[in-house]
Amino acid sequence: MELLKINKIEKSVCGTIQITGSKSETNRLLILKQFYPNLTIENVSNSDDSVLVQNALKNASNEINIGHAGTAMRFLTAYFSVKEGSEIVLTGSDRMKERPIKILVDALISLGARIEYVENEGFPPLKIKGKKLTKDIVEIEGNVSSQYISALLLIAPTLENGLKLQFKGDVTSVPYIKMTLNLLEELGIKHTWKNNEIKILPNPIINSKTVVVESDWSSASYYYSLCALSPNSKITLSSYKKTSLQGDSVLAEIYKNFGVETTFDKNSIILSNVSKKLDSKLLTLNLINAPDIAQTIAVTCFGLGLECFLTGLHTLKIKETDRLIALKTEIEKMGGEVEITNETLYLKSSSKIKENISIATYHDHRMAMAFAPLALKVPIVIEDAKVVSKSYPTFWKDFKKITL
Repeated sequence: MELLKINKIEKSVCGTIQITGSKSETNRLLILKQFYPNLTIENVSNSDDSVLVQNALKNASNEINIGHAGTAMRFLTAYFSVKEGSEIVLTGSDRMKERPIKILVDALISLGARIEYVENEGFPPLKIKGKKLTKDIVEIEGNVSSQYISALLLIAPTLENGLKLQFKGDVTSVPYIKMTLNLLEELGIKHTWKNNEIKILPNPIINSKTVVVESDWSSASYYYSLCALSPNSKITLSSYKKTSLQGDSVLAEIYKNFGVETTFDKNSIILSNVSKKLDSKLLTLNLINAPDIAQTIAVTCFGLGLECFLTGLHTLKIKETDRLIALKTEIEKMGGEVEITNETLYLKSSSKIKENISIATYHDHRMAMAFAPLALKVPIVIEDAKVVSKSYPTFWKDFKKITL
């Protein structure tokens, strides 16, 4: 396990970074390219997850191991269900075998898919026999992980009769579902979303199309945190759009609370610490539409000594690790006080941060990157630093570039 010791950063953070394409957009487009070979994708994410998806789609063997990649597990389960004539076992790491997939499997089976559990009911590994699916109505709870819903939407236009996806109860994670629908729209695939039903018509062919993937906003979050913790800092990031498909683009609005201003300039964003006096009252945020940036925000608040109450975090318990417990454990090691429930995190304001604490990362890329900006306050050690490659392989190189 690689330990990365980061000395206290004494300078204002400045520089320009090109961030790889969004893995969320890339992974959706990689699946769609299997159905539509005349689709060209540019600025493809170099994240481990996206490389795993690409390799799995090229894989000729009858067993595919996708490691810790939850998105890959969900999207590939749906894809192989409709790949006629294929027969594969989809497996992953020990942690992956603990991450539930029953909701998606039940939905696919209700459409006629042939999927069996190899070990434990409701969890990977899965044995999937691909076939033509002709049923066109599926019901699913609205508050489940958006990846289950997106997995179904990605195969919908290839189904013989299209798909009517009916939600039971309120839909959460709306931006990620909209991202999937917007990417389908870019390819000319129409949908309607009325009340609690999304309807997609069959669409076996598309016109040739090139899609440029926007850079990942969740990867930008760590630079927002650096900027907030570093007076007089200025960081330019590319390539970003003012009208983004990604829910995490709310960063630009949220980080105003920490004195960070975002300027959109062509395909770049410029982050500036405008050093206004921070409001010390409790910061309350509902992150139901952007749970992936919760770790970054909690650590920013801790670094600034601010009190915060974050809600809408129920999906964090089924990520690479239970992110709520991980956050509480590591912030408290550094001297903070955190209270958690199944879907909320409360951080008390504090004035002291312990030095040279070794931060456990729990196989979770976001834990490593979220805690790194605290080096602006104290020297810090990040355990298993290479874990960042899951979403952002060049993170440490880019981090050094603007902090040294």
